[in-house]
Amino acid sequence: MEAIAKARFQRISPRKARTILNMVRGKNVATALNELRFTKKAASPLVAKVLDSAIANARHKDEGVDLDALIVRTAFADKAPDSQMRRWRPRAMGRATRIVKGMSHITIIISDQEEV
Repeated sequence: MEAIAKARFQRISPRKARTILNMVRGKNVATALNELRFTKKAASPLVAKVLDSAIANARHKDEGVDLDALIVRTAFADKAPDSQMRRWRPRAMGRATRIVKGMSHITIIISDQEEV
């Protein structure tokens, strides 16, 4: 049994989100949530929220799912279009440069351990 959760257009750069996703990939969901709670990174609460959503999706798919057997199979962050977050910084001689605000799509897939 497999459950997917996505958080789109999150206001964090994919590079920062990937460090946290690499930490929880392949682990049991209870262990991953416990590690996320005590990690002091900006992406930790976002990834924890997506993981909670994936667990809820697994519960919704199958009421009798064993939550202790669920592990994080896949976790990745893709770059989202940041056209909504346009900021400008003044530069020399009256010019301006664009500040790139990172946005990402975070995806987590959890499944049972017997499916390899």
